[in-house]
Amino acid sequence: MTAQSPHRPSSGIDPTVATAAGMYDYYLGGRDNFASDRRAAHKVIAEAPEVLLLARENRRFLQRAVRFLAREAGIQQFLDIGTGLPTQGNVHEIAQDETSGARVVYVDSDPRVLAHSRALKASEAGTTSVITADLRDPDSILDHPDTHALIDFEQPMAVLLVAVLHFVGDDSDPYDIVDRLCAAMAPGSYLVISHVTADSRPEHAHGLKDVYRATKNPVTHRTFSEVDRFFQGLEYVAPGLVFVPSWRPDGASDVAPEEVWVLGGVGRKQ
Repeated sequence: MTAQSPHRPSSGIDPTVATAAGMYDYYLGGRDNFASDRRAAHKVIAEAPEVLLLARENRRFLQRAVRFLAREAGIQQFLDIGTGLPTQGNVHEIAQDETSGARVVYVDSDPRVLAHSRALKASEAGTTSVITADLRDPDSILDHPDTHALIDFEQPMAVLLVAVLHFVGDDSDPYDIVDRLCAAMAPGSYLVISHVTADSRPEHAHGLKDVYRATKNPVTHRTFSEVDRFFQGLEYVAPGLVFVPSWRPDGASDVAPEEVWVLGGVGRKQ
């Protein structure tokens, strides 16, 4: 038996390479990140200081979308793909606060997410599951036994792709991936997407892209029309595809929507 390198844990976690999950955790003020994540995050912040605002507003969009789906749309089952490291106001907490029977399957390709999420959500056994799978292989998510244990694909559901599609390059055909996920959803289901765009702050966005290129998760910015294309065949929930602070805000805000160069929308399958 070959001894494991002290720098490469047997779990598959490599603390020397920054990941999107670890960097996002740092942006949100979390503690589940490595020095490599923090170094990369500091470079991003130097290029685009508003990235901390982007992370917070994106998280708030997710929470508002889940609250809408559970409270107003009556959705009780959620597939959260690219969930990231657990923090406050997780999908199952928001959904179950609105409807006690809500079920959530969390999906991420980062092994750290599996380790941390399983420990945090152990008390939610029976209504919450965490699996390691890659969005670029949607069948590995849709066919996973833990997915089928909680998700009834004959009933309406919500697929959440929040701040994850920009980590899928064009060479992986992200539109085909989203089409595959939507095809698996029953009528009356919903798709939630948020996605960074270079439309409003191209000079900052390109600096961010350069930093992420050196991490495990390079980023691909897309235009409004390119993000809109992910919702082809679905009916937008008002107000449609907008900068995330403008999606059903809870109240007045001093944040100018265009300062948060993340687009967000919710679409319904007819």
